[in-house]
Amino acid sequence: MKYGMYGRFAEWWPLLSPPADYEGEAKTYGDILAEDGGEGATLLELGSGGGHLASHLTGRFAMTLSDLSPEMLAVSRALNPGVEHHEGDMRTVRLGRTFDRVLIHDAIMYMATPADLKAALTTAYTHLRPGGRAVFVPDELADTYAPWTSHGGSEDADGRAMRYLEWSLPLDPVTHRSDTIYTLVMRHADGTVESSHDLHATAVYPRALWFELLAEVGFEAESRVVPVEDASFGSATLEVFVGQRPVGAGH
Repeated sequence: MKYGMYGRFAEWWPLLSPPADYEGEAKTYGDILAEDGGEGATLLELGSGGGHLASHLTGRFAMTLSDLSPEMLAVSRALNPGVEHHEGDMRTVRLGRTFDRVLIHDAIMYMATPADLKAALTTAYTHLRPGGRAVFVPDELADTYAPWTSHGGSEDADGRAMRYLEWSLPLDPVTHRSDTIYTLVMRHADGTVESSHDLHATAVYPRALWFELLAEVGFEAESRVVPVEDASFGSATLEVFVGQRPVGAGH
């Protein structure tokens, strides 16, 4: 599914969600990935988007980035020159090699069915060397989910500005679906204004299903509650999943 925010309006991504907003999160996830000799390791990020999280990790890891949107990859290439980029769906992409670490940030929320989520976890496992570690960062778990709204945006030195409203809908306990609506308002440097809205199909899964699917794929997994700094919500905590591919595990 193609969303305007990640396609036609991708060039506005640095104003919608500035790279500086990711510094705290990148430190938190980077520290987990760096454990057990991971500093300087090869790291594949699936669903890397505009590369804003990655921009804070390139000094710590040898990164490879993959995303479904060519427009978002163009944004990332401008921000992360010299970093290897690949276009691909996290459910199906295969790069033909393994990495020391794999990361999937909030793009995991677009896995709209349990089968989609399992496919993405399988991609991570397939690209992970035995003994390697993967970190998965869902925005929400069904166990603690409540609908919410947020807003934000910024300006640049060229006179462009944008603002957004983000509105999550109630969770369907049967399908796990909780769509998110985005309204975008963009002011061009010449003063003209345009607006758009997207309905994003997202899903929120219970903790037990996460562990079930991680185990089915082959991971030895745990969850951790970690501090995060989010531009919309300020200081908060987030539960992330850490999966280890066992040494000696087959392909």
